[in-house]
Amino acid sequence: MMINNVHTNSTASSSSALTSVSCSRNHVNFDSVTMRTLSCDRGSRRCLNLRCEVRSDSDSISVSNSSSISALELLKTSAAERYTKEKSGILVVGLSFHTAPVEIREKLSIPEAELPQAINELCELNHIEEAAVLSTCNRMEIYAVALSQHRGVKEITEWMSKVSGVPVSDVRRHQFLLYEKEATKHLFEVSAGLDSLVLGEGQILSQVKHVVKVGQGVTGFDRKISGLFKHAITVGKRVRTETNISSGSVSVSSAAVELAQMKIPEHSYDSVNVLVVGAGKMGKLVIKHLIAKGCKKMVVVNRSEDRVSSIREEFNDVEIVYQPFSELLSCASIADVIFTCTASETLLFTKDQVSALPLTIRKRLFVDISVPRNVESSVSDLETNRVFNVDDLKEVVEANKKDRLRKAAEAQLIISDEVREFEAWKDSLETVPTIKKLRAYAERIRASEMEKCLGKMGTDLSKKHQKAIHELSKGIVNKILHGPMQHLRCDETEGRYLNDIIENMHALNRIFGLEMEISILEDKIRSKIEKSQV
Repeated sequence: MMINNVHTNSTASSSSALTSVSCSRNHVNFDSVTMRTLSCDRGSRRCLNLRCEVRSDSDSISVSNSSSISALELLKTSAAERYTKEKSGILVVGLSFHTAPVEIREKLSIPEAELPQAINELCELNHIEEAAVLSTCNRMEIYAVALSQHRGVKEITEWMSKVSGVPVSDVRRHQFLLYEKEATKHLFEVSAGLDSLVLGEGQILSQVKHVVKVGQGVTGFDRKISGLFKHAITVGKRVRTETNISSGSVSVSSAAVELAQMKIPEHSYDSVNVLVVGAGKMGKLVIKHLIAKGCKKMVVVNRSEDRVSSIREEFNDVEIVYQPFSELLSCASIADVIFTCTASETLLFTKDQVSALPLTIRKRLFVDISVPRNVESSVSDLETNRVFNVDDLKEVVEANKKDRLRKAAEAQLIISDEVREFEAWKDSLETVPTIKKLRAYAERIRASEMEKCLGKMGTDLSKKHQKAIHELSKGIVNKILHGPMQHLRCDETEGRYLNDIIENMHALNRIFGLEMEISILEDKIRSKIEKSQV
């Protein structure tokens, strides 16, 4: 049942303020209401002041409540049902090469050293419990467990704008949002290489692993988010093992690198001298794929060093040596494999030039992916040299592309299974707060009834008898709770499986009205308030 435009009048002795709240049974539309909790220390007593900023189409009204009602009490009466009925869930707020140009992505990129701080800052936001950041050259994605999905997205978006300097409107225009199963599925696809620029590429799996490595010990990289990323690593490995999706090229650059590897007797770039001519878009992709194939050292000839320096910074664990074009033939003389990928309209290597080069131990291999071509085709007439051009690669690319698409379809079946498994594990965690809420519910009733009993029995009751009554009440509660608690624990030997546990959890929530309990919410909000005061 949707209730829109619920108006509440708040009248004081000297003034009145009209607040407008748009809400549903499950959530608050926080575009209309922004709640900020402020706190201060006065001696040993803490005071809480809640300010509500209410915006309409024409103006903005600020209402301050400094009465004796604390922020938590106000939260109980005004937002408890809406918060607790909107289950804490996983979401992803992201920008990738699919949705945002590099000019935007590079501003949002977070250096590795700053990732722990980013997680801490995200988890300090009012509605974010857990967080992780996946920041690569192709994507910047924030995964979070949020108390409120709507509010969590708003806070994350504003945080992204703040740290990057990109206006909120631009972040929103280029971002994508996914929730619960769709967020889980997306990360699994990313880890498996299905969302990569090159289908099935392996570098992204290493980057997902790095998120887990960086997150270890960081407050906020907690059970659900760490479990999500660890499961994503398992999915990435399984997809690559069972479908072999990483084999076979789907682009001219990757095909060139793969073809050259096939023609090297050792089938390895570890023992050959590699020369890349050109550091533009194609050249950079060639370098990227060489690194992915295990190449740790190469020489790059380019007209200027700027692009090479930029590439070197991005892949700082690989030795990339820059040489100017004046040293082209000198570099070629000691190279075993030469990739040419420039925009030159004239030949860089003619038959006469190559014939004058000293012989190498193995055949010198030219892989020319430039259009117009950079290597004269007759170079292949020389016994110690061989040339492949872009036409030689097209058939390889197309064949591998079809094969990878087939493997991608197989991978989706694996991902669907893994999503179900992860969601089942995540759902099993939901029984923990249900157990806590049920015990708290029973304890409140026990304590209340015991207080009434002791009140009726008068003040002359001995401490021994009071203790006996207390232990009796505790024992009764524990005996009553034993059955429900057992049915919230998974034990296949007793015929209780995960689906049964989840059904039992929902049943107990309905029977005892536990979804209306806000004790856990109070703890979370109070914890955030206390942290902000430190």
